[in-house]
Amino acid sequence: MFLLAGSGSADLALRFTQVALPLVVLQQTGSVAATGLAGGCAGVPVLLSPWWARRARQWVDSGSRLAVLAVVQAAALAMVPAAAVFGLLQAWVLIASGLLLGCADALSAPGRSALLADTGDRWGPDRAVLLLTWQDGIRRVGMVVGAPAGALAVAAGFTDSMLWVEAGAVLIAGLLAIGIVGERSPDVVEAPSIRGSLAGRPDVLYGWIARGTGSFTWFAFPLGLSVIGAERSRPGVYLAAGMSGYGLGSVVGTIASLAVVRRFSPAPLAALAWTLMGLCWIGMGIWTTPPAIAGVAALSGATLVLGITAISRVITRSSTGAERRALLSGQTVVVNAGSSAGLLVGGSVIAAAGAEHTLVGAGCLTAAVALAVLVLRRNTAAAQSAPCQTAIHVRRDRDHHPGRAA
Repeated sequence: MFLLAGSGSADLALRFTQVALPLVVLQQTGSVAATGLAGGCAGVPVLLSPWWARRARQWVDSGSRLAVLAVVQAAALAMVPAAAVFGLLQAWVLIASGLLLGCADALSAPGRSALLADTGDRWGPDRAVLLLTWQDGIRRVGMVVGAPAGALAVAAGFTDSMLWVEAGAVLIAGLLAIGIVGERSPDVVEAPSIRGSLAGRPDVLYGWIARGTGSFTWFAFPLGLSVIGAERSRPGVYLAAGMSGYGLGSVVGTIASLAVVRRFSPAPLAALAWTLMGLCWIGMGIWTTPPAIAGVAALSGATLVLGITAISRVITRSSTGAERRALLSGQTVVVNAGSSAGLLVGGSVIAAAGAEHTLVGAGCLTAAVALAVLVLRRNTAAAQSAPCQTAIHVRRDRDHHPGRAA
């Protein structure tokens, strides 16, 4: 519970910062381009982590080591408001803060998830995926509550304070983890790579393809709805409707996900989830009224949680220790790489095609890839089962006709 509480408080504080940081940077530097420097640089170490963090991520196998990373994260976050206090906030401070924060995040995010899964293993069967599902659910509640709360705090004049709040929340989250022990990996065993850990787990790979595509097309949701609201002289209304509906739907999906996941095969369920997500994007592009967007977004949030839970169940049930940490790190890379690439091109796509057409196109792409994954998975399973069926028929034939044994 301490891990969940720490994760939830740190994520909620992150939502505050997402509102306050661009305003502080703009006020201090006067540069619109600089507002994305810290966040952009923070993504670089995560994207490169499959190469530099292969052994480092295995080091995060206890709450005490997670707390060490929390100190580094808090220091990186405090660099920005501290520099602002002394009037020294420049581009190099934002870049340094982002890179340092990204390095710590690349290790702490999968490390915290692995510790949650290890704790769940000790509680009983499928408790690992239960804790990971609730971690994701708490994060989604923060998405709904954090942004409005941050906006109210900024309106009340606490813009700079919000940056200190996140640094303090991250530090507290690390301290709450002290004393929690995960499954330690023997030093003599070579740290597994993400690619190597996928061996024998095709359902994880198929799930990542669908989820990575959904992360790539995610930009169409927040950016597209923001543009639609601005174009219709109702700024923020459409995005607020979509995010509120999405958040409520994801909470409902979190509650129902474990019961659903136990009854269906994980890979087909994940493919179906992202297919429905794509159809929801299409719906938002066609029915562009706040009530319709809220309803469709709620369906999207509920189904998306089912897909994420299905993949987490495969990972937690088929891996432990070092391989589990490698797979959870790979999942972090997939999500961050997809969303970063989408945001990189999203503005240009919306400017060229229009927000409504972009939503429809993003939905078509997401649904098409998810359906292709489902077909590929079924074909692979059929190909693997064919030799087994042939061998069974041969054995039966020999039993009935012993003279044909030659």
